Amino acid sequence: MKSFTVDEITQIVNGMLTKVEDPEIKQIAPPLLSDENTLALALGEDEIANLAKSEAKAALVPLGVQIDGLTTIEVERPRLAMMKLLNLFYVPPVVNKDVHPSAVVDPSAKLGANVSIGPNVVISPNAIIGDNTKILANTYIGSNVKIGTNCFFHAGVNIGDRVKIGNDVILHHGVSLGADGFSFVTENPNNIENARQDGEIKKDNSNQVIFKIPSIGAVEIGNNVEIGANTTIDRGTIENTVIGENTKIDDLVMIGHNCKIGKGCLIVSQVGIAGSCIIGDRVVIAGQAGLADHIEIGSDTIITAKAGVTKSFPEKSIIVGIPAVPRKDFIKQLKTMKDAQEIFAKFRKFEPLLKEFEENASK
Repeated sequence: MKSFTVDEITQIVNGMLTKVEDPEIKQIAPPLLSDENTLALALGEDEIANLAKSEAKAALVPLGVQIDGLTTIEVERPRLAMMKLLNLFYVPPVVNKDVHPSAVVDPSAKLGANVSIGPNVVISPNAIIGDNTKILANTYIGSNVKIGTNCFFHAGVNIGDRVKIGNDVILHHGVSLGADGFSFVTENPNNIENARQDGEIKKDNSNQVIFKIPSIGAVEIGNNVEIGANTTIDRGTIENTVIGENTKIDDLVMIGHNCKIGKGCLIVSQVGIAGSCIIGDRVVIAGQAGLADHIEIGSDTIITAKAGVTKSFPEKSIIVGIPAVPRKDFIKQLKTMKDAQEIFAKFRKFEPLLKEFEENASK
């Protein structure tokens, strides 16, 4: 079991130590789950208050917080310090050395130095896997796939043909890269096309046939990208679907064909991005937001949770609502609704007088 002194931890998190006792720290936990060998993480007001009920003898606290009778490590950015501590105590998944006997590796595939291939993994023809990459059980790697160095793929990942993955990429359980895009065409204009043009549906399309448009592009993942469990990213129709370096994608995200996602983006769970969207750098898309196809979102934009984005927005926008509008406009809409309620309430109050006036005027 790992253990550290409070002096060692203070140096690691670049904190300020007030030492009352000098416990041996073997784990980290919230205050109410901490014992005398635990560093209590009191990052907010509730956790700080819970220190009075804790058995911990040491705590990580925000800058300026001191607790009488308790060893404290003060830090300016508590979540950043927590990240460093979690890395300190993190125990990585168990991986086998070399290639597991049950794995199927095509003779034409090229494996770099110190590569780990887990049970039942399939490596298809002409795949290239970089040095120090670890691939856990039941993963499928398609033909002509290129994977960089120091990648870590959890169990059950599926990677289609010709996908390109950079260095230091983490793929969690069930990630799918390179499935065909959701792309179809009809011989004659369909209901969607008619509705866009005429604003209504007039024609009888009961005999319409839907033809699949093949996807001959692929998916390209930049360096230092992390993709959460059961997220799917479809291949491009002709060009590649692209995810920029340092972008982090949560579980259960759907990214459609031909999309171009910039660098350093954060995409939260259950987001759906339709095909051919262009997303700038450092864009944050909060949970359950949906983006229509063929729109462009400028860099440094924030899309709030459940927003329904149907049009393009410039850089540094804050986008809210369904249909989504700039935050300032959304606040104006709320104020207008509130004003309308007040006006309606006044109208109801004076409505009897209005009726009496109309009756008298008609006599």
